Amino acid sequence: MQKLVDTFIQTANAFDVEGALALFTSDAVIDDVSVGDAFVGTEGIRLYLEQFFVAYKTTSKLLSLEQLDDFNTVARLDFTGDFGHEIGALKITINSDGLVERIDADLE
Repeated sequence: MQKLVDTFIQTANAFDVEGALALFTSDAVIDDVSVGDAFVGTEGIRLYLEQFFVAYKTTSKLLSLEQLDDFNTVARLDFTGDFGHEIGALKITINSDGLVERIDADLE
């Protein structure tokens, strides 16, 4: 799971939307309480990445990673960008192929 999280951070920080999308299943969901919306499927996740990472020039730094089991982890990240600075958590669920099925995101 560490490698997946590291790769997600690297691709998002590089604003490599296609590279980040390759880490997700085609029907994955990002539910972000802090923006009050869920983003579903490849196009929804593309929109999320473009709106909240590319448009705000967001860069992320991993603060901690808590492995809950083989398919679930909580990554705590430091986000900076045009919006300022925030700390948040991503609850990440993967499938048996190692692709992201769901992220529940929230800011502290």
